[in-house]
Amino acid sequence: MNTETQPPSPRERFYRRERRSVPAARAFARVVLAEWGMRERADDVLLCVSELATNALLHGVPPGRGFLLRLAPCGDGVRVEVHDSGGGVPAVPQTDVREPGEGGRGLLLVSELADKWGVGERDPGKTVWCEFAGR
Repeated sequence: MNTETQPPSPRERFYRRERRSVPAARAFARVVLAEWGMRERADDVLLCVSELATNALLHGVPPGRGFLLRLAPCGDGVRVEVHDSGGGVPAVPQTDVREPGEGGRGLLLVSELADKWGVGERDPGKTVWCEFAGR
């Protein structure tokens, strides 16, 4: 008899283009991670959810649209995906982010905290994702 448990099913939620979507996405992710028993890197995951959701709202979601947050098991960790319908390809800034200013740190944080991250194409738009291995 197979005693292995099935991995949890991916969970997703759609958010409108509004400021309250970022804390709502973070709260949704917190609940999902708790349900899955993924506590070890929850703070890192939640910070990256906030950063990717903020980037989607500021740069990737055209007026009248929204973004999809998807959390999926990935080995013994989790994969976070933010799908939006905007153009452009996000990248870690190549300038000195220690200079005063508000922008440019989000993807830098994601690149430092996540084990992997990237951008995938979708029609229309893109998917920005990051993965966290279990520890």
